Amino acid sequence: MKRLRCDQTPAWAALQASFEAGGKSFDLREAFAGDAERFFRFSQEAPYVFADLSKNLLDVTSEALLLDLAVQCQLEQHRDAMFAGDRINSTEQRAVMHFLLRQPALPALEQAQSAIKNTAHELSQVHATLDAMLAYAEEVRADEAITDVVNIGIGGSDLGPQMAVLALGEFATTGKRFHFVSNVDGQELAGVLAQCQPHSTLFLVASKTFTTNETMSNAHSAKRWFEAGGGRDINRHFAALTTNVVAANAFGIRSTFGFWDWVGGRYSLWSAIGLPVAIAIGAVGFRELLAGAHAMDEHFRTAALARNLPVRLGLLDVWYRNFHGFGSRSIAPYSSALRRLPAYLQQLEMESNGKRVDTDGQPLPFATAPVLWGEPGTNGQHAYFQMLHQGTSVVPIEFVAVRKAAHGLPGHHEQLLANVLAQAQALMQGKNDEGGHRHFPGNRPSTFLLLDQLTPASLGALIALQEHRVFVSGALWGINSFDQWGVELGKVLAKDIEPRLRSGDTSGLDGSTAGLLQRLR
Repeated sequence: MKRLRCDQTPAWAALQASFEAGGKSFDLREAFAGDAERFFRFSQEAPYVFADLSKNLLDVTSEALLLDLAVQCQLEQHRDAMFAGDRINSTEQRAVMHFLLRQPALPALEQAQSAIKNTAHELSQVHATLDAMLAYAEEVRADEAITDVVNIGIGGSDLGPQMAVLALGEFATTGKRFHFVSNVDGQELAGVLAQCQPHSTLFLVASKTFTTNETMSNAHSAKRWFEAGGGRDINRHFAALTTNVVAANAFGIRSTFGFWDWVGGRYSLWSAIGLPVAIAIGAVGFRELLAGAHAMDEHFRTAALARNLPVRLGLLDVWYRNFHGFGSRSIAPYSSALRRLPAYLQQLEMESNGKRVDTDGQPLPFATAPVLWGEPGTNGQHAYFQMLHQGTSVVPIEFVAVRKAAHGLPGHHEQLLANVLAQAQALMQGKNDEGGHRHFPGNRPSTFLLLDQLTPASLGALIALQEHRVFVSGALWGINSFDQWGVELGKVLAKDIEPRLRSGDTSGLDGSTAGLLQRLR
């Protein structure tokens, strides 16, 4: 389906005119003073997530024009094509169906009548793999001899499971420690192995092709460590999350769980890649994680655009990137359990939408993905919030807070919540100081996402919300959010350089690379 790119629509020109007429001088303090209902107008409930968008540089007119932009770019049709299983990943000719990984199994008749009737075969495969993976997870959970679980993967095979295991620590089984190894720097693997014993460690090797260089280097080193320590039963102590069963068998692994080419790495948490999460929180907890994500899927699929939270967030991202010219967005989860969320979202957004050409391969005349960065509060307050409050660049910030504490320590959670509320308030209100050094300009935008509790279901909904929000901005920009060719070039060149580090051959290299190679030998 050929869609209009955002800059080719009448709404784009209308947004530019609106921005020049008043959007660029919009003042939040004046907006709240002139509209007693602003908070209610720009906040909404979605599954497991309450969102306050009222502290953003946005009025009713601008949001209406952004919604027009979505309609003119045929966002709904593009969304429906994804849910129908169409090959919307055009450069690789693949469907994009990570949502199917959290779709409940349906009786045959209901399935034939459902919105996913074109994907019934894939859904049956999903549930067969899910059932087998969760059964294996329960076996590991019941095995008291296994005290350490080491996940070896990189990118989406590391960031998602690691983030989720940390986030759901309150729900994790006792008696097992979870470790994540991604970096090819041997110091990371050595540090983990120093905490483990071969007879009580389970290694999960996560690589779709079983050829990922960093992952396989770490896996082979782990295998050598295991055998040097007296380990003999590779099959008991290693499992593979891969589609390359032959390569896994050659490694000595018989316990394998696969996934499909319509699952991108950064969207694979819900697949067999989530095995460490399933071992940590159990089959019931993992199904709750999927259910929370599915609830957000249905919200995105069925809610009207004006009350569709992923749509509203995605449109806001376009408004900030292309009209206000904001080059980055900061994520501040006021929850220590969510401390790896910023790193996870970095990959999700920047690998998806960090593109410079549209789906036809034509260079884009406008900016795409912002730089995403952040730290958990209150740590970030004592690190980079100085720049957010008084720096020369405006950086929209997204606060994530949890209403109910997961601990019983008195006073801590109230202090945490007071801080997140105060930071959002201070960014907006500012403070006048004629001397300058203590002047806070204010009018700094923020979004506030609130979970009632951090549970498997609410975490699933929060992640799915972010996935769909990235889909929305990518769809309007006319790019393919589901390939990642930019990852490849450096990996190809590394294969050429690695033997040169041993031989010293610098022929054909540029002067800088040749000089550095010689210094490194």
